[in-house]
Parts: sequence; structure tokens; C-alpha cells
Amino acid sequence: MKTGGHLTSSMLRRELSVRSYNLARTQKLLHDVSPGANSVVIFGRDEQGRHGNFHPDSYTQICVNPAWARRLNKVHTASRRSRARKDWQWMELDSANSSDALLMNIFCHPGVFSEGILNLRVANLLNVDPATQPCFGITPGVPLRNGHLDRSEIDLHLGNLFVEAKLTETSFQNARPRLIERYRDFETVFDVTRLPWTADGIVQGYQLIRNVLAAFASDMSFCVLSDARRQDLIEVWYSVLSAVHYPSFAWRLKLLTWQELAAALPTELQQFLEIKYGIVVA
Repeated sequence: MKTGGHLTSSMLRRELSVRSYNLARTQKLLHDVSPGANSVVIFGRDEQGRHGNFHPDSYTQICVNPAWARRLNKVHTASRRSRARKDWQWMELDSANSSDALLMNIFCHPGVFSEGILNLRVANLLNVDPATQPCFGITPGVPLRNGHLDRSEIDLHLGNLFVEAKLTETSFQNARPRLIERYRDFETVFDVTRLPWTADGIVQGYQLIRNVLAAFASDMSFCVLSDARRQDLIEVWYSVLSAVHYPSFAWRLKLLTWQELAAALPTELQQFLEIKYGIVVA
């Protein structure tokens, strides 16, 4: 099965669906398939306590950590009564396409984080303190010109680093000028003319702009974690990054691919990522 090359969002979704369906069938995992042309495999927890969307060791660690376990309860936007089991309501992290599930598969694995210590190779790669607790789905807030805060969600907070994770998402969202101009530090951080504008005056990468501003306001570093096959997302990030003109802040912004991160992970987790996601060590 194809594991490399440049893929669009829809192409990667199709690949993940095939991989997940094969995994579910061969390992007899509880799963369902969403209706429609662009179907998605949805996993669930079975009677043996297995959840097909997670590495078994990662899932065990998630379930015993109350803060992490709460992430499992976010209802899927397409939630409905499942054909596979009547009492099963779909959750966001049940989806085979979930970048949040991929993120937790990695950072909740005991070979990556255990007893309060982050794997040294991973910590060095991300340039964070190994004595760092992964925190998922935090809302640090982005200062607005009116003195209020826009509570932007950050996928992962790791020491002095905010991380935005992407997998099959179509984009980083677009926005009209009035939406980004309301941020207090917008012109301090960005050269507005160098941002990726469309011909009709829409800025691309709104989510990135907002999260960069959140990192700036919190005196944090910021990393986009994307699939190497999604060159479209990577190009947008570099376009936004090139517009940052605050000299002492630009160096704290970075890109890391899942494939590069995989090189620092335990072998069994690497194998899981390759089988389920087609993520091969760079």
C-alpha cells in the first residue's frame, strides 16, 4: 500500500480508511463506517477493553489519566446511533482520521512518556524539558484589541511548546481581514503584506495565525506537526511563517512531520503508525 508521495486531504482519507478497515477486520475490532461517499472508519471500545483507534499501551495510559481520558468524551460532529452497537455514541477520537487520536497515540505511549518523564530523544527533537507533562486541548487565549481574550484551543502543550497537529484536515481555515485584525499583537508579529492572501482578499492559514499569536502572548514556542505527504498544508505554514517579522520570536516557530517524529519513537509504536497511518520513519 502507498505510504509516500504528496497526497491531498481526500486521498489521505481514503488511504486511512482502507488501512483502518483492514486493521479492524483482521484483528476483529469493534468498528463502524460512516455513511456517504467519503466514508470514515469509526472505532469503539469492545468488551475486551480494546479500542482500535489506539495503540493498546497508549489507550491503557489514557484511561488511567483523568485529564487525558476526558478527551475521549468529545462527541463526534456526525454522532448518531451506530449500526454496530445500539449503545455506542461516536466520539471525535473514535475516527480513524483524527489527528488528536494520532497525537495521543504517540505522547501517551509509555515508551514516550512515563512516570513524569518524556522520552529523551523526543524531548531533544522538540527542544523541551524531559520533565514535561503532555497537556491536550488547552485554551490559553489570544489577546484582542478590546482587552478580551479569544480562547483558541491548542492541541498539545508540552513545557514551553504549543503544538498544532494535522492529518487529513482540508486546510488551516481562511478568514476575512476583520477577523484577524481584531487581535492585539497581529501587526506586531506579522508583516501583513506577506501573509498568504487570496485574490478576493481572504487570508489563508487563519488557525496558524491565531495559534502563533497565542504562543507570542504566552511567551511560548510553536510547532506545526503535519504529515509529510500533505505538502499543501506545509506550504501554507511556510507562507505564514515567512510573514513573521518579530525578530526574537520567529526562531521559536517550527515544522515537524509525523515521519520525522516517528524516528524518535519506540519500535513497536513505529510499527503501529506504519500499519495504521502509513507513517514511515523519515
